[in-house]
Amino acid sequence: MCPGNHESAGKRTTGKTRKGNMDLCSVLVEAAWSAFRTRTYLGARFRRLHRRFGKNGANKAAVVLAHNILVIVWHVLTTNTSYVDLGADYYLRRDDPQTRKNRRLHQLQDLGYTVELALTA
Repeated sequence: MCPGNHESAGKRTTGKTRKGNMDLCSVLVEAAWSAFRTRTYLGARFRRLHRRFGKNGANKAAVVLAHNILVIVWHVLTTNTSYVDLGADYYLRRDDPQTRKNRRLHQLQDLGYTVELALTA
């Protein structure tokens, strides 16, 4: 389930996954599709990856999430701890509102707009 890393002269030629247990791979991909339908950290990660990979990136996002599930299972088994979900709003919580506001402000200014901020009542 780990991604391929074929690189030569600084150029990445392929990202195909390596050979492994196909039964385990299919089970993990099914688990990834199930996680997509939940309101958990894994579901939020799948939706985020799907947006990043584009319109036809759902299968690629499922393979990435299957790898993440495998890593989570490995850590749970090796450290003998229970899994703690980070929550569906993990990616929203880690954004600072002030930083997000400044980013949007600079984007509008780069497009040529003059922006004046005022608080709404």
